[in-house]
Amino acid sequence: MKKPTNHSQYDSAVEHDPRWTTLVSRDSNTDGTFYYSVNTTGVYCRPSCAARLPRPENVRFHATREDAEKAGFRPCKRCTPNKPGLQERHAEKVVAACRLIEDSEHAPALKELANLAGLSLYHFHRVFKAMTGLTPKEYAAAHRMKRVKTQLHRRGTVTDAIYASGYNSNGRFYETSNEVLGMTPSTYLGGGSRTDIRFAVGESSLGSILVARSERGVCAIYLGDDPDQLTRDLQNQFPHAHLIGGDADFEHLVSQVVGFVEVPVRGLNLPLDVRGTAFQQRVWKALQRIPSGSTASYADIATRIGSPTSIRAVARACGTNALAVAIPCHRVVRLNGDLSGYRWGIERKRALLEREAHT
Repeated sequence: MKKPTNHSQYDSAVEHDPRWTTLVSRDSNTDGTFYYSVNTTGVYCRPSCAARLPRPENVRFHATREDAEKAGFRPCKRCTPNKPGLQERHAEKVVAACRLIEDSEHAPALKELANLAGLSLYHFHRVFKAMTGLTPKEYAAAHRMKRVKTQLHRRGTVTDAIYASGYNSNGRFYETSNEVLGMTPSTYLGGGSRTDIRFAVGESSLGSILVARSERGVCAIYLGDDPDQLTRDLQNQFPHAHLIGGDADFEHLVSQVVGFVEVPVRGLNLPLDVRGTAFQQRVWKALQRIPSGSTASYADIATRIGSPTSIRAVARACGTNALAVAIPCHRVVRLNGDLSGYRWGIERKRALLEREAHT
């Protein structure tokens, strides 16, 4: 373990690393995302370790504990980074609760779930929401809705599908079905049959752009290299919908999207037909609040929606966003500022951010 020879330069690099900020704040929400070692003690720790704060010139960051040990550091006896941390133990309890919810015909009572986790009702409820972004009740509802989607393709009638998915009445299901499915269950059952979706493809400096709109609003904005492939993607999403090529008025809508891609300062204010789970919609709304020219990390978004440990779930929600640029998932980056994956291609993400930064 060799100390850096240029202390001032190394000191500055560490202090400008976003991980240093979480280390200083002892942020337990970042435990497991990285580890840090201290040259003077020869140990490595979790970000939340309560040991005395080391001097930045003595600190090194490691992606995994294996990396830290390969570099010659031993685990700290105080925070025991080589053993499951509190977040990991909580995660195991939440996963078990989720499995019980998913395997039960009817939603288990909160008390039953808390007993399974060995936690009080209040503590379990708080931990579950922090881990999943949803309350146990919301998670059960979202899972039932997922089952409905599956059952709608298996059952002969909508009513059979609703009851087979654990709903006690049609009314309770229909209260939320349109928001998640984006259409009535009978229409969804037909793959979007009887639903008119207008679409057109425009061209930009970033490639082809497909824009599609239902009666409720813009339901898809795809970016890609092949217009035909984008059209097939739309057909796959709504296999039995009535797809209608855009007229002159619709072409104006496409030109708005293309104009925003080319000159982001123009802004983009469109009526949207947003379909997703309660958690996904919370993430997408948070993305829409990121100002043009700014970025946020997945951890930032998780914190903003009140679920600081749901970083991976936030990343998945970004990856399922079907409304490119309208819901600006390109403005979400890794904690260290690096670009991460982007459904429409990392180079398009980089180009969009560069354009927004200079307007």
